[in-house]
Amino acid sequence: MTNSKELFRDLVSKVVLPESKEEIHSIIYLLLENKLGLDRKSIMSETEVNVDPFYFDEHINRINSQEPIQYILEEAEFYGRRFKVNASVLIPRPETELLVKEVVNASIRSPKILDVGTGSGCIAITLALEISNSKVTGIDISDDALATARENALRNNADVDFNLKDILQIIPDVLDLDVLVSNPPYITESERSLMKRNVSDYEPSLALFVSNDDPLLFYKAIAKQGLTSLKPGGLVFVEINEKFGRETTDLLTGFGYHSIEIIKDMDSKDRIIKATR
Repeated sequence: MTNSKELFRDLVSKVVLPESKEEIHSIIYLLLENKLGLDRKSIMSETEVNVDPFYFDEHINRINSQEPIQYILEEAEFYGRRFKVNASVLIPRPETELLVKEVVNASIRSPKILDVGTGSGCIAITLALEISNSKVTGIDISDDALATARENALRNNADVDFNLKDILQIIPDVLDLDVLVSNPPYITESERSLMKRNVSDYEPSLALFVSNDDPLLFYKAIAKQGLTSLKPGGLVFVEINEKFGRETTDLLTGFGYHSIEIIKDMDSKDRIIKATR
């Protein structure tokens, strides 16, 4: 028998990641909440716990191999909800919550929405739940990702239609959209070596990286699809690489979009673009 505070300290002492103390504490808080149902207050109040001393060994080994804690727990939080995550989908991030907030704040009544590269389905599901009478479709080229998205829709009681589609090929049967939203691959291959191992070694490359030679590949495809699918006055919302804000704006202008706005994230980096068809 031990108490929660002692257990927390013991687990923290076994983590050897090249991360800040605060980040390591955050990882162990998530681990104890998921596995023992202990929130931070319970941990610090020295709640008695009865746990096998070797129970967390495998978890700590995986943490020390720099595997993301969200994959270890098979769960991540997004927009106040919990989503299943695994190696077939990206881990949802705060920047993508900003993308969702921008769509919600557009205050479109009963919108028809397409989420391109839906992954875990976190964007599509959140929009379906946050916007009344919305009709949301999510597409992806990964069957495994779509299986995860469908499970997340069931978990969160959301009505979303998920389909296997490739945005690099024009999709002719998606029409009369009010919103086209996407967090597409936008990290160039040259940036791979600059990334932390917990991202580059574990998250799906298909959803992260794009060729150095054509970094705006998916934005071109999304712009083309919007010309086919969006109503006049329909909106595009995309998450972007901070290095290519101006280039992405110029691309959309070239396709005839207008009222283009770059929105900065919490670190004042170019992160979201909103454009009108």
